Amino acid sequence: MKPEKIGFIGLGHIGGSVAKTVHRIYPDIPLIAYDTSARTLAAALEEGVITEACDGVTDAFADCEYIYLCAPVLDNNDYVQKLSGLLHANMLLTDVGSVKNRIHENIQLYPELEKHFIGGHPMCGTEHTGYENSTPYMLENAYYVLTPTPTVSHSKVMEFEAFIKSIGAIPLILDYKKHDFSVGSISHLPTVIACTLVNLVKNLDDDNETLRTIAAGGFKDITRVASSDPCMWENICIANKDQILKLIDAYADAFQNTRDTISRGDETEIRSFFSSAKEYRDSFNINRGVLRPIYRLFLDLIDEAGGIATIATILATNGISIKNLRIIHNREVQQGVLQVEFYEQASYDQAVKLLNRHHYMIYEK
Repeated sequence: MKPEKIGFIGLGHIGGSVAKTVHRIYPDIPLIAYDTSARTLAAALEEGVITEACDGVTDAFADCEYIYLCAPVLDNNDYVQKLSGLLHANMLLTDVGSVKNRIHENIQLYPELEKHFIGGHPMCGTEHTGYENSTPYMLENAYYVLTPTPTVSHSKVMEFEAFIKSIGAIPLILDYKKHDFSVGSISHLPTVIACTLVNLVKNLDDDNETLRTIAAGGFKDITRVASSDPCMWENICIANKDQILKLIDAYADAFQNTRDTISRGDETEIRSFFSSAKEYRDSFNINRGVLRPIYRLFLDLIDEAGGIATIATILATNGISIKNLRIIHNREVQQGVLQVEFYEQASYDQAVKLLNRHHYMIYEK
């Protein structure tokens, strides 16, 4: 059963993507939104994603069946009290924040709201921000964590779970504290580490910027999240401070153990360290996770005029859109001189078949 009307408070990267996805799948559902950016609301109206732009959390939200809190993590709490006066029996309140403790603790102050709240975290997105970087396919096959309160009805949880499935995501129900520990481990801590590593390399670099010039694919891959929005991560580090500090301490201990392993110089022990990490990492499904799936391939390319244009023509004439093309100058850990990135899995699969047919040597993902 689909909702008859949905409201969005905040229409940025994730909120905009949810709205665009819902509009793509359920174009007949009216979507209304409030955002602090008038430009964002104007763009969403012009694109037909929303049917009404609001100038605040007004009575226009009172007849919504679902309301999404999509403002920054620390700001979402400010809207909770305003929404408590708009409740009706069929309303479901949710959010899309990557930290859950503060919103759940705030909701607990309003028992009349608590039985209507199911926290949500679509585990997708890129390092980019804003409505202009939202897409109608970002949720496709992405995990979507749900953190219902103890008092929300089982039927409402099942209803929302079914809705999340219907818009292409994969619902996963967790306790909110378990959620914060989990994303702290696989998202928040890695971003802190990536930013620390980038700042370290920046400080170690010479006047000729040698390190930046030769930064290899491996370095860029593990530090990609360091390009994320600093304001967003300021919010996350404050909201999930306790878990992040515990995890930093755990990482510091683990890193000291790694240092000790290398210091001892035991070949078997060192190889075991890297083998263990490789085995566990290779078990991951790389097209699901916190970051948006990446559909890219690498291929060998003869250094001749028109080489890249030929590949682009092959793909374009078969209706395949290219998201990005890049020459790989340092290929310490990556075969292939040309990286080609696509928007979705179907284009990637078709491109592999076409380029194989034209006898290009491809190194997938």
